[in-house]
Amino acid sequence: VQLQASGGGLVQAGDSLRLSCAASVRAFSSCAVGWFRQAPGKEREFVATISSSGGRTIYADSVKGRFTISRDNAKNTVHLQMDSLSSEDTAVYYCAAFLDYGLRSLQTDSLEYRYWGPGTQVTVSS
Repeated sequence: VQLQASGGGLVQAGDSLRLSCAASVRAFSSCAVGWFRQAPGKEREFVATISSSGGRTIYADSVKGRFTISRDNAKNTVHLQMDSLSSEDTAVYYCAAFLDYGLRSLQTDSLEYRYWGPGTQVTVSS
């Protein structure tokens, strides 16, 4: 499963961005998909994840209420809507996936994700 994240950019504090993660194969609809981010000098951290059906989601406390993860399996795409951005959200954002077949529980540990795409830079100026 090849993943490609897009939608990053430079915005001001309080603005919104919508990231997209596109996959190349139909197996994507059997994958849970997560977003992770890594800021300069910091470890990669979990942001949000969504089950293969889209029925279950988990958010990091730092983004809960501001970010929304969703998916369109017909288009092999997962989106991350990011609102009320702050400078603390500045990071490279990565989408990742693992096959869950609707059976496995959602994972917040990056080690559980087998497939990764190149990141997209999000920079929020204060």
